[in-house]
Amino acid sequence: MKYLTLILILFCSSIYSQNLTLNDQNYFEKQGLNVTVFSDIYPDGHQTGVTIIQHGVRVAANGDLRLEISPGQWSPVPKGDTLMVDKLNQIVTQRLSYPDESKNRKGFNPIEYPDLNFSYNVSVSPLEGNSFKITVDLDKPLPNEWIGKVGFNMELFPGDLFGKSFLMDNLNGMFPIQPNGPITNYNNEYLAAPLAIGKKLIVAPEEDLQRIKFESTNTNLELWDGRTNHNNGWYIIRSTIPKGVSKNAIEWIITPNTVKNWKYKPVIQVSQLGYHNNQTKKIIIEQDKTDINTSELKIFKLTENGKELVNTGIPKSWGSFLRYNYLTYDFSEIKTSGMYVVEYRGQTTNPFKIDAKVFDRHVWQPVLEYYLPVQMCHMRVNEKYRVWHGLCHHDDALMAPTDTNHFDGYRSESSTLTKFEPYDAVPGLNVGGWHDAGDYDLRVESQIGTVRLLSLMVEEFGLDYDATLIDYPNKVVEIHVPDGKNDAIQQIEHGLQSILGGYRNLGRLYRGIICQDLRQYVMLGDGSTMTDNLIYDATLGKNEVTATTSGKLDDRLVFTEENPNRELFVSMGLATASRALKNTNSTLSQECIDVALVLYNNAKGKGKGKSSEITALAELIKTTQNPDLIKEFIALEDEIVKSINRTSWIVGQAMPYIKNKNFKQNINKAVSDFQIDLAKQATETPYGVPYRPNIWGAGWNIQRFGVEQYFLNKHFPSQISKDFYINALNFVLGVHPGENTSSFASGVGSKSVTVAYGVNRGDWSFIPGGVASGTALIRPDLPELKRWPFFWQQTEYVMGGGSTNYMFLVLATNELFKE
Repeated sequence: MKYLTLILILFCSSIYSQNLTLNDQNYFEKQGLNVTVFSDIYPDGHQTGVTIIQHGVRVAANGDLRLEISPGQWSPVPKGDTLMVDKLNQIVTQRLSYPDESKNRKGFNPIEYPDLNFSYNVSVSPLEGNSFKITVDLDKPLPNEWIGKVGFNMELFPGDLFGKSFLMDNLNGMFPIQPNGPITNYNNEYLAAPLAIGKKLIVAPEEDLQRIKFESTNTNLELWDGRTNHNNGWYIIRSTIPKGVSKNAIEWIITPNTVKNWKYKPVIQVSQLGYHNNQTKKIIIEQDKTDINTSELKIFKLTENGKELVNTGIPKSWGSFLRYNYLTYDFSEIKTSGMYVVEYRGQTTNPFKIDAKVFDRHVWQPVLEYYLPVQMCHMRVNEKYRVWHGLCHHDDALMAPTDTNHFDGYRSESSTLTKFEPYDAVPGLNVGGWHDAGDYDLRVESQIGTVRLLSLMVEEFGLDYDATLIDYPNKVVEIHVPDGKNDAIQQIEHGLQSILGGYRNLGRLYRGIICQDLRQYVMLGDGSTMTDNLIYDATLGKNEVTATTSGKLDDRLVFTEENPNRELFVSMGLATASRALKNTNSTLSQECIDVALVLYNNAKGKGKGKSSEITALAELIKTTQNPDLIKEFIALEDEIVKSINRTSWIVGQAMPYIKNKNFKQNINKAVSDFQIDLAKQATETPYGVPYRPNIWGAGWNIQRFGVEQYFLNKHFPSQISKDFYINALNFVLGVHPGENTSSFASGVGSKSVTVAYGVNRGDWSFIPGGVASGTALIRPDLPELKRWPFFWQQTEYVMGGGSTNYMFLVLATNELFKE
C-alpha cells in the first residue's frame, strides 16, 4: 500500500507541478490549467490550434494564423503538416501552410483560397508559473499586399464571458451580450470597430476561475467581436503580421490564473428522467483524475416535508476514462415509486423519477408532437398562438446544374441523369419531407431513415398516437389539435410524398434538395422566407411576378447521383414502410414495395461491398417472403459473416423465413462472436455501451447502436443481452461524460439541452423532441457539452436517426418492462 501511495504522490506532483509541463498525451498541464497545441484540426467548429482549458473548461481555442479578422465556416484554413514535440526542451511546434489544396475549390465543403502561398510554424513553450509563450515564425516575410490582412487569432468562448469585464492597457470595457456597432469595412469584412487595442489584455479580472492575461511583445493586440459578421462567431484576440518580418513575427505571453489546490468537482450522473421500478439502476460519479477517494453517497426520496433519506453507501471505484476517475453505485434495490435526488460531497442531482409508468408520458411523445411537425417542409406549422414556420419552399425544385460541387457536399456530374435540363422546374417536389437539422435541405437518406424508423415503431410497438392535425389540401399543420388519424402513419406518408414524388417525376431517386447559395444556407428562422414560393421562369425579368411564377432564381436545387448503396438503403426503408402502411393505405404500401424491388434489382452487385445489399434483402424478405430473394440471401452467407458487425442487427429480420440449418448455425456463431467483442468494448467505459468518443458528439451513434441491439436481442435472445439498449437510452438521458449531464432529448427530463442547433438556434432556443448530437470530445480527452446554439458537433438535431432512434429506444424499453 505504501508503494501505491508513493506512486500516487509522484503522479500528482508531476501533474500539479509549479509550471506547465508536457504530459504523456503531449499537452501542457498543471493544476487547474491545460494548454493543447493543434490536438484537433477542426477550425470551422472552433476546435483547433492553441487551446486553453482553465479549471476544466475550454475558454479559448483556434489559436492560429488566419487571413481574416473574423473567419467563417467557409473561410480559408491552413493545412496542418508535422506536429513536433520536443519533450526535452518542453516545446510543441505545429508546421502549417496556405493553401490547403485538398479543400481549395474541391472536397465536401469546398473553400476558395486566394493566390497566397506561405508556410510557418506555431510554437508553444511554458514559462514560469502559469505563463506560456506562443511564437509564430514564417519561412519568409509576407508579400506587401497581405500586410495587415494576415494575423494570429485566438478565440474566446463568448457564452461564459457575457457581462464580464476586460482591461486593455488603460482602457476598460465589458463583453457585450449582443454585437454592437459602429460597423466599418475592414478588408472587405463588415465588422464592428474593435472593442479595444493595446499591448496587454486582462480577460474577466473579477473572476479568479476565468482571469487570463494576454501580452504581445512586438505587435498590438486587437479585441474583436466576431459575431458581427457571423452569428456563431466568438470574441477574437488578434495581432497582424508586421511588414518584412519572418522570425518571431508574433510573440504572445499568456498567463491564465489558477486557484490554488483546485480540483474538478465530482459530477453525479443519473438519468434526468428516471427509472422503472424493476430496472437496474446505477449512479456514475466523475471525479478529478487525482481524486481516488470515495465518500458517502446519499439518496433521498422527495416528500411533502422535503427530503427523506432512504439509502446511503460508498461508491465503488471503476477506474480511469478520458481525463477523469470514475466511481459507480448500484441502487437497484430502491423500487418504491417516487421522486428522488442523489447527494455526494455537496453536489446534488436534479430530481428523477422511479415509477412503473416512467416511460409512458413526456418522453417519446415530444418527438411526434413537436419535432417532426416542426420539421415538416411544404407546410405551415402552427401551435395555438405560435407559428413555427409559414408555408415554405412551395417553389421546389429546379434541376441542379451539371458539373457542380455544391458547398454542402452535393455533387453533380456531366449529366442530370434525367430528362430535365439544368434549371428546369421539376414537378412533384413541393410536397412532403422534413427539413434536415438547421440546413433546410432534404437528403434522401434522412427522409427514408425517418420513414423507416417510424414504420418500425408502428410494426414493433403498435404505435398509434393522435395529437396533430395535418391538413394537406390547405398545407397546414396544427400542433395539439387531434384529427382522428395516427400521427405516425401521417408522418410516414409525409416522408414518402417527397421520396416517391421525386422518383415518379425524375424516374429515379433524388440525392437531395437544397438551397442555391450560402446566404440562403446560413439563414436562421422561418424557412418560408428563404424563397419567394414562386416557381422560377427564365423568360421573366427578375422582378416580374405572375400568380405562380417569378423571374427570381431563388428556388432550391434538386441533385441526382449514381449511388447504388444509397439506392439499396432507400429500398430497405421502402420495404419496411410497405408493411407499416398495409392496413391503412394499401395503394401506397404497394407502391413502396414495387419501387423497393426495382431499386434493389437495379443496384444489387454494383455497390461498395455487400452490406447494403444484405440489409435491403433482409427487409425485402420480411415484406414479401419471396423464395428467390431468400435464395439470394443464403448465397450471401460468407459476406454476411464477414460484415456481421454492420449487418447482424437486421439479418434477424429474415431469419424466420430461412430453413437452411447450416446457414442459421453459421450466422448464430458469427453474431455470438461479434457480441463478445462488443461486450469487451463496453467494459472500456463506465457507461455500459461501446463508446470511443470523437470530435462529434456520440449521442446519435449510441442511439443507433441501441436500436440495433434491440433487434439483435429480439432475434438472437439467447446470445444478446437487453442491457445494451437500456444503457444506450440512459446515456442519452444524462448518464454520459462531462460536467453537463443534460438529457440530449430537448424538453425531456428535469434538465435537458434547451439551447440547441435547430432551425430556431438564432433565438437561443430549442424544439421539444429534438435530440442533440451530445457531448463531444475536445481532443485528446476533454468531454464537452456547452450551452451554445451554434455547435453543430454538440447540439445539432438531425433527421433520419437522432430523434426517431431515441423515440424507438424509449418505446422498446417501455415495452420491455411491461412484460
